[in-house]
Amino acid sequence: MRAAYRYTLVGVVISLLLAGCGGGSSTGSRSYIAGNGAVTFIHSSDRKQAPVIQGATLAGGTFHLAAHRVAVINVWASWCAPCRAEAPTLVALSKTFPDVSFVGILTRDSLPSARAFVRRFAIPYPTLIDDSILMGFQNSLFANAIPTTIVIDKKGKVAARISGQITVASLTDLIKRVSAE
Repeated sequence: MRAAYRYTLVGVVISLLLAGCGGGSSTGSRSYIAGNGAVTFIHSSDRKQAPVIQGATLAGGTFHLAAHRVAVINVWASWCAPCRAEAPTLVALSKTFPDVSFVGILTRDSLPSARAFVRRFAIPYPTLIDDSILMGFQNSLFANAIPTTIVIDKKGKVAARISGQITVASLTDLIKRVSAE
């Protein structure tokens, strides 16, 4: 009973964080929980298994994250100003690190707006449109803000998280640290 309560509580907390601070306004803007760019790194012996990263993509296909590769998972929405600000950096880093799998997870957004975002920033990696995948991170580093970027190690375990907008330095450091393991 206690474990069920804990999982329910974690699920409610995640839902509230992803739901943001409010329902938006009459002007069409949306509220969200903004992270401060805080970086969390987990020692390899303390890591938890990442959820299966697979599903329908924004482009209309399906995607399944390959095993035994470092992966960068970015949770975003087109209406999120920090997401727009970090998009060029993510695109550049995905080209700088071709052996790392970059994957987006769209949350709280319309498909037409998200597709326009992908075209505008020429995002070369897939974006999944099933944000229920995020619940799989509840036992490790869950997406506690929009944007959130999670790094998964070669063993499929959650290694790090950047809560809020990434920087070139912060994400490059995490990719290099996890890739060197």
